[in-house]
Amino acid sequence: MTIQYLRVQTTGPGLYEITRPAANFAREHPASDALLTVFVRHTSCSLVIQENADPDVQRDLHAFFRRLVPSGDDPSMAWLTHTTEGPDDMPAHIKAALTQTSIGIPVADGELLLGTWQGVYLFEHRDRPHRREVVLHLTG
Repeated sequence: MTIQYLRVQTTGPGLYEITRPAANFAREHPASDALLTVFVRHTSCSLVIQENADPDVQRDLHAFFRRLVPSGDDPSMAWLTHTTEGPDDMPAHIKAALTQTSIGIPVADGELLLGTWQGVYLFEHRDRPHRREVVLHLTG
């Protein structure tokens, strides 16, 4: 069992690629057959595997989630009761619940078995900058 903590500084909503540090971690601890678990230790951001070739994909995904779950000060969100941490907080929790906080990636001979255009992203849902902590856990 091998664990590493990855700190990701965000500057606001969007996708922050963490493929390279995850791949480097797997490469530093080569195993013939392993599983890399990527886990984010927060409830207002999430993880996704998404295309990393065309940045329009990340922009469109972020725009879709903004439309799907508007800010808490939008009239359509007047039903929210958790509002003490600002208008972006409860919508961030909803977006995180719709995505995932943990991803498993197969590893062979120290290489992530991602598809050609796949990247691993921390998906920040809060408006302000945050320092996020991601746990990389390799078993195999």
